[in-house]
Amino acid sequence: MEKLDLKKQWKHLYQPAAGAVTAVDVPPLTYLMVDGQGDPNTSQSFQEAVEALYSLSYTLKFTLKKSPRAIDYGVMPLEGLWWADDPRVFHTADKSTWKWTTMILQPEFIGKAQVDAAFDEVRKKKNPAALDRVRFETLTEGESAQILYVGSFADEGPTIQRVHDFIHTAGKQLRGEHHEIYLNDPRRTAPEKLKTILRQPMG
Repeated sequence: MEKLDLKKQWKHLYQPAAGAVTAVDVPPLTYLMVDGQGDPNTSQSFQEAVEALYSLSYTLKFTLKKSPRAIDYGVMPLEGLWWADDPRVFHTADKSTWKWTTMILQPEFIGKAQVDAAFDEVRKKKNPAALDRVRFETLTEGESAQILYVGSFADEGPTIQRVHDFIHTAGKQLRGEHHEIYLNDPRRTAPEKLKTILRQPMG
Protein backbone atom coordinates (compact mmCIF):
# COMPACT_ATOMS: atom_id res chain seq x y z
CA MET A 1 0.00 0.00 0.00
CA GLU A 2 1.41 3.35 -1.02
CA LYS A 3 1.67 5.93 1.78
CA LEU A 4 0.65 9.45 0.81
CA ASP A 5 3.10 12.17 1.81
CA LEU A 6 0.84 15.14 2.46
CA LYS A 7 3.79 17.41 3.29
CA LYS A 8 5.12 16.73 -0.21
CA GLN A 9 1.67 17.28 -1.73
CA TRP A 10 1.56 20.71 -0.08
CA LYS A 11 5.32 21.25 -0.41
CA HIS A 12 5.11 25.05 -0.85
CA LEU A 13 3.23 25.26 2.46
CA TYR A 14 5.09 22.69 4.57
CA GLN A 15 8.64 22.57 3.15
CA PRO A 16 9.74 26.19 2.67
CA ALA A 17 13.40 27.06 2.26
CA ALA A 18 15.14 28.22 5.42
CA GLY A 19 16.28 31.79 5.81
CA ALA A 20 14.05 33.64 3.36
CA VAL A 21 10.59 35.10 3.80
CA THR A 22 8.40 34.10 0.85
CA ALA A 23 4.88 34.91 -0.31
CA VAL A 24 2.50 31.94 -0.67
CA ASP A 25 -1.13 31.55 -1.65
CA VAL A 26 -2.73 29.26 0.92
CA PRO A 27 -5.84 27.47 -0.38
CA PRO A 28 -8.80 26.71 1.91
CA LEU A 29 -7.66 23.83 4.14
CA THR A 30 -9.67 21.76 6.61
CA TYR A 31 -8.49 21.10 10.15
CA LEU A 32 -9.50 19.57 13.44
CA MET A 33 -9.33 22.58 15.80
CA VAL A 34 -9.58 23.46 19.49
CA ASP A 35 -9.73 27.02 20.88
CA GLY A 36 -8.35 28.15 24.21
CA GLN A 37 -6.49 30.72 26.24
CA GLY A 38 -3.40 30.66 28.44
CA ASP A 39 0.29 29.82 28.52
CA PRO A 40 0.81 26.80 26.24
CA ASN A 41 3.77 25.70 28.39
CA THR A 42 1.73 25.36 31.58
CA SER A 43 -1.94 25.28 30.53
CA GLN A 44 -3.69 21.96 31.15
CA SER A 45 -6.32 23.11 28.65
CA PHE A 46 -3.66 23.29 25.93
CA GLN A 47 -2.29 19.83 26.71
CA GLU A 48 -5.81 18.37 26.72
CA ALA A 49 -6.50 20.01 23.36
CA VAL A 50 -3.38 18.48 21.82
CA GLU A 51 -4.28 15.03 23.20
CA ALA A 52 -7.78 15.19 21.70
CA LEU A 53 -6.49 16.36 18.30
CA TYR A 54 -3.94 13.55 18.03
CA SER A 55 -6.42 10.92 19.26
CA LEU A 56 -8.87 11.88 16.51
CA SER A 57 -6.21 12.31 13.81
CA TYR A 58 -4.66 8.88 14.40
CA THR A 59 -8.08 7.23 14.64
CA LEU A 60 -8.96 8.71 11.25
CA LYS A 61 -5.65 7.54 9.78
CA PHE A 62 -5.98 3.92 10.96
CA THR A 63 -9.69 3.70 10.09
CA LEU A 64 -8.99 4.76 6.50
CA LYS A 65 -6.01 2.42 6.29
CA LYS A 66 -8.27 -0.54 7.18
CA SER A 67 -11.19 0.58 5.02
CA PRO A 68 -11.99 -0.85 1.55
CA ARG A 69 -10.34 2.26 0.09
CA ALA A 70 -7.12 1.33 1.97
CA ILE A 71 -5.57 4.78 2.05
CA ASP A 72 -2.48 5.36 4.19
CA TYR A 73 -0.96 8.74 4.99
CA GLY A 74 1.18 10.43 7.60
CA VAL A 75 -0.61 12.48 10.27
CA MET A 76 0.23 16.14 9.75
CA PRO A 77 2.11 18.23 12.35
CA LEU A 78 0.54 20.25 15.11
CA GLU A 79 -0.20 23.88 14.20
CA GLY A 80 -1.32 26.93 16.14
CA LEU A 81 -2.99 30.28 15.57
CA TRP A 82 -2.02 32.89 18.18
CA TRP A 83 -3.47 36.28 19.10
CA ALA A 84 -4.32 38.52 22.07
CA ASP A 85 -6.70 41.38 22.83
CA ASP A 86 -3.57 43.45 23.54
CA PRO A 87 -0.79 42.43 21.09
CA ARG A 88 1.83 43.91 23.43
CA VAL A 89 1.56 40.82 25.66
CA PHE A 90 3.56 38.88 23.04
CA HIS A 91 6.59 40.97 24.05
CA THR A 92 6.29 40.20 27.78
CA ALA A 93 6.94 37.09 29.84
CA ASP A 94 3.27 36.82 30.82
CA LYS A 95 1.55 34.35 28.46
CA SER A 96 -1.59 33.88 30.55
CA THR A 97 -3.71 36.10 28.29
CA TRP A 98 -2.56 34.53 25.02
CA LYS A 99 -5.43 33.17 22.94
CA TRP A 100 -4.91 30.22 20.63
CA THR A 101 -6.40 27.71 18.25
CA THR A 102 -4.39 24.51 18.10
CA MET A 103 -5.09 22.31 15.10
CA ILE A 104 -4.06 19.44 12.78
CA LEU A 105 -4.61 19.55 9.02
CA GLN A 106 -6.72 16.72 7.56
CA PRO A 107 -6.45 15.24 4.04
CA GLU A 108 -8.89 16.49 1.42
CA PHE A 109 -10.58 13.08 1.18
CA ILE A 110 -11.74 13.16 4.83
CA GLY A 111 -15.27 14.47 5.32
CA LYS A 112 -17.70 15.05 8.15
CA ALA A 113 -18.99 11.45 8.11
CA GLN A 114 -15.52 10.02 8.77
CA VAL A 115 -14.86 12.65 11.45
CA ASP A 116 -18.15 11.89 13.22
CA ALA A 117 -17.30 8.18 13.21
CA ALA A 118 -13.84 8.94 14.63
CA PHE A 119 -15.42 11.00 17.43
CA ASP A 120 -17.58 7.99 18.37
CA GLU A 121 -14.58 5.65 18.30
CA VAL A 122 -12.36 7.93 20.42
CA ARG A 123 -15.18 8.57 22.89
CA LYS A 124 -15.59 4.81 23.43
CA LYS A 125 -11.88 4.08 23.82
CA LYS A 126 -10.23 7.07 25.54
CA ASN A 127 -12.72 9.95 25.79
CA PRO A 128 -10.04 12.65 26.23
CA ALA A 129 -11.06 15.66 28.30
CA ALA A 130 -11.11 18.13 25.38
CA LEU A 131 -12.87 15.89 22.86
CA ASP A 132 -16.10 17.89 22.88
CA ARG A 133 -14.14 21.10 22.25
CA VAL A 134 -12.83 19.84 18.90
CA ARG A 135 -14.42 21.15 15.71
CA PHE A 136 -13.90 20.25 12.04
CA GLU A 137 -13.54 23.48 10.08
CA THR A 138 -12.07 24.98 6.92
CA LEU A 139 -9.59 27.83 7.31
CA THR A 140 -9.06 30.26 4.43
CA GLU A 141 -5.85 32.27 4.75
CA GLY A 142 -5.15 33.22 1.13
CA GLU A 143 -2.13 35.40 0.42
CA SER A 144 0.43 35.01 3.21
CA ALA A 145 4.10 35.47 4.05
CA GLN A 146 6.05 32.66 5.71
CA ILE A 147 9.52 31.55 6.71
CA LEU A 148 11.12 28.41 8.17
CA TYR A 149 12.54 29.36 11.57
CA VAL A 150 15.08 27.14 13.35
CA GLY A 151 15.56 27.72 17.08
CA SER A 152 13.87 28.18 20.42
CA PHE A 153 10.27 29.39 20.57
CA ALA A 154 11.44 32.08 23.01
CA ASP A 155 13.72 33.62 20.35
CA GLU A 156 11.20 33.84 17.49
CA GLY A 157 10.62 37.59 17.91
CA PRO A 158 13.18 38.97 15.41
CA THR A 159 12.14 36.43 12.76
CA ILE A 160 8.46 37.29 13.21
CA GLN A 161 9.45 40.94 12.77
CA ARG A 162 11.17 40.02 9.48
CA VAL A 163 7.88 38.52 8.27
CA HIS A 164 6.00 41.68 9.26
CA ASP A 165 8.62 43.88 7.56
CA PHE A 166 8.31 41.78 4.38
CA ILE A 167 4.54 42.36 4.38
CA HIS A 168 4.83 46.09 4.97
CA THR A 169 7.54 46.45 2.31
CA ALA A 170 5.16 44.79 -0.16
CA GLY A 171 2.61 47.51 0.63
CA LYS A 172 0.34 45.06 2.44
CA GLN A 173 -1.19 44.87 5.90
CA LEU A 174 -1.19 42.05 8.44
CA ARG A 175 -4.47 40.14 8.35
CA GLY A 176 -5.78 37.34 10.54
CA GLU A 177 -3.81 35.50 13.21
CA HIS A 178 -0.13 34.65 13.54
CA HIS A 179 0.21 31.01 12.41
CA GLU A 180 2.87 28.51 13.50
CA ILE A 181 3.50 24.99 12.18
CA TYR A 182 5.61 22.73 14.43
CA LEU A 183 7.68 20.38 12.30
CA ASN A 184 9.17 18.43 15.21
CA ASP A 185 8.24 17.44 18.74
CA PRO A 186 9.52 19.93 21.36
CA ARG A 187 9.51 17.13 23.95
CA ARG A 188 12.13 15.22 21.93
CA THR A 189 14.07 18.02 20.22
CA ALA A 190 16.67 20.41 21.62
CA PRO A 191 15.29 24.00 21.61
CA GLU A 192 18.00 25.27 19.24
CA LYS A 193 17.06 22.57 16.68
CA LEU A 194 13.29 23.13 16.65
CA LYS A 195 11.89 23.81 13.17
CA THR A 196 8.81 26.03 12.99
CA ILE A 197 7.08 27.56 9.98
CA LEU A 198 5.98 31.10 10.85
CA ARG A 199 3.11 32.30 8.66
CA GLN A 200 1.17 35.55 8.56
CA PRO A 201 -1.80 36.22 6.24
CA MET A 202 -1.64 39.58 4.49
CA GLY A 203 -3.88 41.74 2.39
